Amino acid sequence: MRKPLCTLVLALLMSPLAAVASYLDHELAGEFTDRMVKTHGFERAEIEKLLAEAERKQSILDAISRPAERTLEWKDYRKIFIQESRISQGVEFWNTHRDTLKRAQQQYGVPPQVIAAIIGVETRYGRHMGSYRVVDALATLGFDYPRRSKFFSKQLEEFLLMTREQGLDPLAMTGSYAGAMGFGQFIPSSYRSFAVDFDGDGVADIVNNPVDAIGSVANYIAKHDWRPNAPVALSAFVAKNHDAQVFDEGLKPKYTVAELKSKGVGAYADLDGKAKASAIRFIGDSGEEYWLGMHNFYVITRYNHSSMYAMAVYQLSQLIEQRYGQ
Repeated sequence: MRKPLCTLVLALLMSPLAAVASYLDHELAGEFTDRMVKTHGFERAEIEKLLAEAERKQSILDAISRPAERTLEWKDYRKIFIQESRISQGVEFWNTHRDTLKRAQQQYGVPPQVIAAIIGVETRYGRHMGSYRVVDALATLGFDYPRRSKFFSKQLEEFLLMTREQGLDPLAMTGSYAGAMGFGQFIPSSYRSFAVDFDGDGVADIVNNPVDAIGSVANYIAKHDWRPNAPVALSAFVAKNHDAQVFDEGLKPKYTVAELKSKGVGAYADLDGKAKASAIRFIGDSGEEYWLGMHNFYVITRYNHSSMYAMAVYQLSQLIEQRYGQ
């Protein structure tokens, strides 16, 4: 027997999907709207319209909550990012944007190959920048991902400020499932802090404009204290009786080169003994490999807090530079 129409309607209204049909009705929406109105001077109707149009994406919650099947070792991680296609595309990117990369180096001190490598690792030079609407990603994670709700709610706030400042449509912006945008995958707070209008058109557009994206990546790295002409990472050796604890001291250089050498970890190259470095150990194709991460290596980790990420950027930059020189 068919259920009465009124029963079906009532069932739909009481379903979980109906309860979250609009973020305007979410229990956290009122507090967020009040903050945007009182603190930043937005029109209430503007924020309410945006939240009404933002969509909850289960695929985003699945992606951010899914536990890694295994922890990648360097030998596996490297294969993802150090590929012939990524090297050749990096050379092509350099050739296409030669003048912009040169100007970025002159202004910010960051070499073209490092800028290209970061964009190459992040988005394959703009080929894969993410297809989620940023407002959907940040609303979903800000309102429906309790573990990091505070962070993503703040990023939604930063996103709306950013789009207002740059004159961009918040409903048209796309990016990763975590709300990162553009060639260099800036989250909204980084966008506001480091994105630059590098072509002088009045808008810092790192999503559609590779010129702005190049200047913005260079600015980000420079603002985190990149040192021109300084080393990034150097191959190292360990003594049999080395102090293994030095490999667990975090990303920021804690010891001087001389101190690390006294603990049984040294570089094959000559270095200033007073220079700071971190000791790095990876599992490579041939077993354990050791590195000294210098100041500029740490700077790259400020972009992504991972020693493997920084090493992928560094090694890709070397290969791009070598190929470009040929």
